Amino acid sequence: MPNISNRALHMPPSPVRKLVPFALQAKQKGIKVYHLNIGQPDIETPETALNALKNIDLKVLEYALSEGNIEYRKALTKYYHSLGFSDLTPDNFIVTNGGSEALNFAISTLCDEGDEVIIPEPYYANYNGFTSTFDVNVVAVPSTIDTGFALPPVEEFEKKITEKTRAIIICNPGNPTGYLYTREELQKLAEIALKYDIVIISDEVYREYVYDGKQQISMLDFPELAENCIIIDSESKRYSMCGVRIGCMVTRSNKIRNAAMLFAQARLSPVLLGQIAATAAHQNDGPYIRAVREEYTHRRNVLVDLLNAIPGVICPKPRGAFYCVAELPVDDTEKFAQWLLEKYSLNNETIMVAPAGGFYSDPELGKKQVRIAYVLKEEDLKRSAEILKEALKKYREEFSL
Repeated sequence: MPNISNRALHMPPSPVRKLVPFALQAKQKGIKVYHLNIGQPDIETPETALNALKNIDLKVLEYALSEGNIEYRKALTKYYHSLGFSDLTPDNFIVTNGGSEALNFAISTLCDEGDEVIIPEPYYANYNGFTSTFDVNVVAVPSTIDTGFALPPVEEFEKKITEKTRAIIICNPGNPTGYLYTREELQKLAEIALKYDIVIISDEVYREYVYDGKQQISMLDFPELAENCIIIDSESKRYSMCGVRIGCMVTRSNKIRNAAMLFAQARLSPVLLGQIAATAAHQNDGPYIRAVREEYTHRRNVLVDLLNAIPGVICPKPRGAFYCVAELPVDDTEKFAQWLLEKYSLNNETIMVAPAGGFYSDPELGKKQVRIAYVLKEEDLKRSAEILKEALKKYREEFSL
């Protein structure tokens, strides 16, 4: 038998997807599963994007440019100008196959084997996968549920910086917590980046979906970081088009961009059809974004209020994205999540959640927490909360908790 690489052996499983076989088995038994585990919205994709795909009039589906076709990069430029970043041009963008590839490009451009990136946790679980791919070490700075997962004191970041530190990665607003960073918090991170000449990689794919009259502050708002900042963006959540796999890496630094382009050329090109759909989606998208934001605000309010009404459940109200992290009165949410799919149903229905241990560098920190995505319609969220309430009663009785 051939050997498997150490890199593959140490690649962490996805906490979002590793319970999928148990969900499939439940469905095969005729049980309806409400998927709260994954950020796949049920919001319809903009008609402009769908029509653009339906009406493609091409004789050859050719390679796109490695940096992305100019039509789409012009659409991105116009979009970023609308956000107030009028200095950006199409040359500031490298189009990628989803935000995931943009993160891969950023990490591979900045880091060598054994280098370190600092990340406040809990964090998007795939950051572990991206860093493991390149043998880069994650140095975590824990935030806590009692503060609503606010940014830890900046001194905690400074303590973690070594000669191996290459970047700080943040997600704003955050996945999995929905936390929205303040300008003051971001300013402190910018000062650290400049002091130690490291890069801020800011994952801003949920930028549009912030609530309660708040506004997302981009790291692009700090022009002093021109050589020390990379933005990760994606169309997946903005337009509910996860399947087109289109994102981008944005930077004002020619040095970083030119290096990242070598990786872009090595993988040939981003998806042509995805760029066509994404270009169309950006056309007159204001009403769409406003309507979706209003819907997510309502879903958040419904779900979080219902969760906090369940005895023993603690769930801070997120200010952005469409996730929340809830602490449950159980011994182990990994065990509980599997039990929900294997052993439990309420009137032939159950729920699937993502155990939060996989969103921490130390899984023990998330042992009693789950991430829940409020990407389902109101009636499904209400039913899910009802199932969770009854399941917790049954689980605690069964295991004498």
